Amino acid sequence: MTTEQGEMRKRSWVKKWELSPEPATFASSNKWSNSDMDVTPPEKRTWGMVTWVLYWVSDALNVASYELASSMLAVGLSWRQALPAIAVGHIIIAFAITGKYIVVESASSVSEWDHYSANGAVGATLHVPFPVLNRSSFGFYFAYFSVVSRVILAMFWFGIQTYTGSECVYQMLKAIWPSTARIPNHLPESANITTTGLMCYFLFWLIQFPCLLISPQKVRWLFIAKAVIVPPAFLAMMGWAFATTGGGEIFAQKRTLSGSKLGWAWLAALNSTLGNFSTLAVNIPDFTRYSPSVKAQNVQLIVIPIAFTFCAFVGIACTSAGYVHYGAYYWDPLRLIDNWDNRAASFFASFAFALATICTNISANSISAANDFTALLPRWINIRRGQILCALIGGWVILPWEILATAIGFLQFMAGYTVFLGPIAGIMISDYYLVKRGAVDVPALYKPRGRYRYHGGVNWRAVLALVVSVPPNIPGLINAINPKIDVHGGIYPYNIAWLLGFTLAAAVYTLTSKVWPAQEAIIPAAVHDEKQRSEGSDSREGSVKEKAHKTMVTEV
Repeated sequence: MTTEQGEMRKRSWVKKWELSPEPATFASSNKWSNSDMDVTPPEKRTWGMVTWVLYWVSDALNVASYELASSMLAVGLSWRQALPAIAVGHIIIAFAITGKYIVVESASSVSEWDHYSANGAVGATLHVPFPVLNRSSFGFYFAYFSVVSRVILAMFWFGIQTYTGSECVYQMLKAIWPSTARIPNHLPESANITTTGLMCYFLFWLIQFPCLLISPQKVRWLFIAKAVIVPPAFLAMMGWAFATTGGGEIFAQKRTLSGSKLGWAWLAALNSTLGNFSTLAVNIPDFTRYSPSVKAQNVQLIVIPIAFTFCAFVGIACTSAGYVHYGAYYWDPLRLIDNWDNRAASFFASFAFALATICTNISANSISAANDFTALLPRWINIRRGQILCALIGGWVILPWEILATAIGFLQFMAGYTVFLGPIAGIMISDYYLVKRGAVDVPALYKPRGRYRYHGGVNWRAVLALVVSVPPNIPGLINAINPKIDVHGGIYPYNIAWLLGFTLAAAVYTLTSKVWPAQEAIIPAAVHDEKQRSEGSDSREGSVKEKAHKTMVTEV
C-alpha cells in the first residue's frame, strides 16, 4: 500500500465519523452545528404534558431530594419551617424553569410583555438547546464560558450520582445474598473504596450505560417506568414510618433559633433548595425544545413544588422513624435500608432508588453534558456520543469516591456553584424578556459572524453583569469550603446567593442594554427561518401595522 493510499484510507475513516446538520440547518457547515444541535423539527417535538409530569416525578424522587431537609433541621429549624422553605424554593425554581407570559398587542404598544421569568418557555418557543440560546445574551464565543462550566458541573454530578447508584446495587445484592457484606477487601485503604464497592460501582455503571443511548425523544418511556415503580415505593416507606412510630422524634422537635438567626437560617435553607436544581433553571431549553408548544410544558409549575416537597417530607418521616427503631438519624435512605431485617423490602426499596438515580442522572446530568459536548465539537459529537463521553469521563476519570472521601472542600465548591448559575439565569431571562422582548433571530444564533457576535463574539454587558453579581457571594463560598476562614458578615449574602446573583445580574444586564443598546441585536420581531429574513424588515413592520388597529391578549 502506498503512502497516498494510506492517507486516503485514513481520510475515509475519519469522514465516516463526521456528523451532518439537518437539511434545513442555519449553520454554514458542520463546524458550527449538527442535527442534534439544530432547531428541533416538528416531528421530534414529542414532549407533551404527560411527559413533563413524568419527567419531574423522575427528577424529584431521588436520594438528594430525600435528604434535602437534613441540613435545615441540623442548623436549628423545625420540620414545619424546613418544608415551607423547600416548597417556596421549588416554586421559585418552577417559575424560573417554566414561566408564563402574556403578549399584549395594540396600536400603542406592538408587543408588551406581562411576564414571569421563563427559560423553559423560551426553549419551547424557539426549539433550540441551551448552548445555542445562550449566544443571544452572552455572544457567540463568550457563550462557551457557560457551556464549558456546565459540562464540567454535569460530569461531576454524574459521577456522584453513579456512586449513589452503586450503594443501591450493594443493598440489592446484600438482600439477595447476605454474604455480599462479607466479601473480603483486597484494595488498599488509600483507594478510598472497597472491592465490593468497586464491584457495585461497575455494575451500576454497566446497567446505566444502555439507558444513556436512548434518544431524548424516546427517553420518556424510562420516565414512565420510574413513575410506575418509584412513587409507590416512597409511599410504602412513608406508610411504614407512620404505622410503626406514629411520626417519631423529629415531628416533636422545636426550633432552636429565634430572631435574626432564625431568619437567616430560613433564607439559607431556601437558598439550599434553589441550588438543588438551579442548573435546570439555566439549561431547561435542552428539554423544552422537544415540547410542541409552550402550554404543554406549563404543567411544570404545579408538578415541581409538589413532587420535591413530597419527597423531602418522606425523608423527614422515614428518618424520624429510623431514630425510633435504630437509635440514630439515618438521613441517607440506603443506610436506613441497611438496618432492615426484611430482605424483600430492602431489595425493592433499593431497586426503586436505583431506578430513580438512573433517571435523575440522565435527565439532570448526562443529556445536559451531551448537549454541551455537541456545542463544543458539533462536527464529531452528537447527543448519543456526548452521553458516552459523559459516562466515561464522569464515571471513571473523575473518580467520585475519591472526591467524597478526600475532597470535601471541592465538593462544597461544586455545591456552591449557584453563585454562577443564578447570574447566568438572570442574564438569559432578562435578555429574552426585557431587552429583546422575544424578538430573537434564530438563524443568526448559528452564525459566528451574525448579529450576536457583538464585540469579537463577546457581549460585554453579560461580562459586566457577572463581574457585579458573583463577587458578593465569594466570601460565603470560601467559608463554606473552609469554615475555619472567618469572613464575618460576608456569610450573609451567600445565604441568598441564587436570588442575589439572579437579581443583580438581571438588573445590571438590563440597565446596560437599555443605556448602551446593541443595535445590531435588536430586531422588531422574531425570525424563525431564513425565509422571514429574506422578506426584509419592511414586510415585517407592515405585518405588524396591519394588526395594530386591535388589541389582542394572548396567553401562551
